[in-house]
Amino acid sequence: MLIKVCGMKDAANIALLSELKPDFMGFIFYKKSPRYAFNSLSPLVVKNLPKSIIKTGVFVNAPEQEILDIASTYQLDAIQLHGQEPASMAGSLKTRGFKVLKAFHLRNTGDLNNLINYEDVCDYFLFDTPSTSHGGTGKKFNWQLLENYQGTTPYFISGGIGPEDAQTIKNLSMSMLAGIDINSRFENKPGLKNVDTIKDFLKKLNLTK
Repeated sequence: MLIKVCGMKDAANIALLSELKPDFMGFIFYKKSPRYAFNSLSPLVVKNLPKSIIKTGVFVNAPEQEILDIASTYQLDAIQLHGQEPASMAGSLKTRGFKVLKAFHLRNTGDLNNLINYEDVCDYFLFDTPSTSHGGTGKKFNWQLLENYQGTTPYFISGGIGPEDAQTIKNLSMSMLAGIDINSRFENKPGLKNVDTIKDFLKKLNLTK
């Protein structure tokens, strides 16, 4: 089970969280997000993270050149496309050497039909709760929808996962589930994670490293 902690932007908080060795750490480069990192986070903080942590930039309908420029500045390892980006963009980023995560907001099983063009150009899908704010809702979607998933791309589940969900997650038996993405339910305020709560959560999942 991979762990991705998203929405980081405070240098001291990032340093504390990095000691827990999450697999992915996400930084949001979407100006409308309260967790927007570009204006508040020094690139050196991200560059100096342990190599074991996959540094992930989250973008929403950004031009590809903007993504590349920010990825270069922060030395990102992975790109998460969280808007309506075409499969061609995902493919282009993947050929440039980035791990690519593509987010989809699931309302019903019909939304799973939107994935087929992305199968060969993404390393992971990320399934999130529908919202006009593109994430950070603190609300879950119906995970049972994924019982109808027949794709070959592994995926993360996101949206409203909180400390109380550890046992439910341990009991999940979805064959292509690669990991979970946590964010707002582990925050003291937007962009500032409660590291002790995350540490306890990882222990309950038997994922302490």
